[in-house]
Amino acid sequence: MPGVLQVEAMAQVGGLVMLTPEVGGSKDSFFFGGVDACRFRRPVLPGDVLVMKVELIKLNKRFGMAKMKAQAFVGDKMCCEAELTMVLGTDTSK
Repeated sequence: MPGVLQVEAMAQVGGLVMLTPEVGGSKDSFFFGGVDACRFRRPVLPGDVLVMKVELIKLNKRFGMAKMKAQAFVGDKMCCEAELTMVLGTDTSK
């Protein structure tokens, strides 16, 4: 699995986390804003099962920004890790 798709998949999981108020998220629309400190540790090959873990680190509702720690594993070995930024979407139709 190419690295860019691993990061995109982790961002999608981060979007799901942001929809979960129980873990500190919000029901507002958040969008993928950026990626920092991305490291690829090992390749993901066909037949591997990729498991992703995304944790909300910081939510700043005043500025509409959220930081998340994302990790991807095959078995117990980390394949990819990154810090994701999510940005609150604004409704311009009102």
